[in-house]
Amino acid sequence: MPDGQAAHEFTITALLTALAGSNLIYGAGMLELGITFDYAQMVMDNEMARMIKKAVCGIPVSDETLAIDVIKQVGTAGNFISEEHTFKHMRTQSKTKVIDRRMRDVWLADGGKDFAERAYEVARSILEDYKAVNLPESVQAQLRAIVVETEIEFGVSSK
Repeated sequence: MPDGQAAHEFTITALLTALAGSNLIYGAGMLELGITFDYAQMVMDNEMARMIKKAVCGIPVSDETLAIDVIKQVGTAGNFISEEHTFKHMRTQSKTKVIDRRMRDVWLADGGKDFAERAYEVARSILEDYKAVNLPESVQAQLRAIVVETEIEFGVSSK
């Protein structure tokens, strides 16, 4: 069952390997050493993998992102929320789809669903509502050619 421990284990394992330079995050959706696969865990892990990828890509540092002019203008006790610069850049922050960052009272008033409960809702929605989009014919042909070439090379056939 997906829970805080499973989320923590995935995050720490994925983050450390990503920071070491890995270009693959393995194990999304897996529980019990990979014996069990859970759709909600996959949704949770996907959310965390996106956040890890954003963190590993780094934070751009420039005059624009540092906003020193805005900080000087607004001051240490000022209101940054109403600044155009804040509005422009707030959308570049980490965006979550399943993690709930609302204040506790708002979260509780909306049912107080935990991470796993929300992930199950997303997983069910994906399973019920997803509409597959066919790959373009040219891409299908390229993939088929790769399969045929590999079958020839290894003397096997998928037919």
